[in-house]
Amino acid sequence: MATRININADMGEGYGHYDIGNDAAILKIVQSVNVACGLHAGDATVMRDVCLKAKENGVSIGAHPGFNDIWGFGRRQIRMNANDLEYLVAYQLGALAGMAAYAGVKVTHVKPHGALNNMAAIDKDYALAIGRAIRTVDSSLYYLALSNSEMEKAALALDLKLAREAFIDRLYDDEGNLFTRTDPRAVIKDPQVAAERTVRMVQDGEIISVNGKKMPTKFDSLCVHGDEPTAIAVAGAVRDALKAAGIELLTLPEVMEG
Repeated sequence: MATRININADMGEGYGHYDIGNDAAILKIVQSVNVACGLHAGDATVMRDVCLKAKENGVSIGAHPGFNDIWGFGRRQIRMNANDLEYLVAYQLGALAGMAAYAGVKVTHVKPHGALNNMAAIDKDYALAIGRAIRTVDSSLYYLALSNSEMEKAALALDLKLAREAFIDRLYDDEGNLFTRTDPRAVIKDPQVAAERTVRMVQDGEIISVNGKKMPTKFDSLCVHGDEPTAIAVAGAVRDALKAAGIELLTLPEVMEG
């Protein structure tokens, strides 16, 4: 049974005058954040502000690169040359590193966003392209990858620092991939259901599919989606339940290096 874990959340996904998600509240609950890097969402000011607030709360910062798809919030699949994808990811990593410097902090991990994450989980070329971008821009970054995915394999193949991820508020299919968002059951919105499920996942070291299939799985971090209306309630309930179960909550670098 795991005795320590990290909770991460996607944030900084507003743009200009528009806010998406309650970043200030989420930062009081999670230990690491994945910051949108300007293509699916976010801009220079948003990135800087999230980095400053994360520093104030002792929360580690990760890059959350996605497709160039503001209209679709990065959740539409885009087929592109793997080399072009590599440069697109590298571009976003550089953007967040610059804004993090204004807060006097360092980016510590990379977690792809939305459709890019889903595609890279099963597409070897996409997974390797993301890994090459990480290796080129900053090889000290953790590749935060869905467990048992092509991203995990890519991190190992490229000798990158690997952290594995599972999800608090998403259902899985029987192959261990995230259940499609086109199905209304995909996102878990009930805080009690999410809390009970997550404690069981951590204690038993397994994920459970939408059809009840149990799959032993290694994971270092648990993600909650900060843009969901139920994010605060779900994240808070999960945090409290994990603590009550005696599980220590730490930043991603502390979990990996401790």
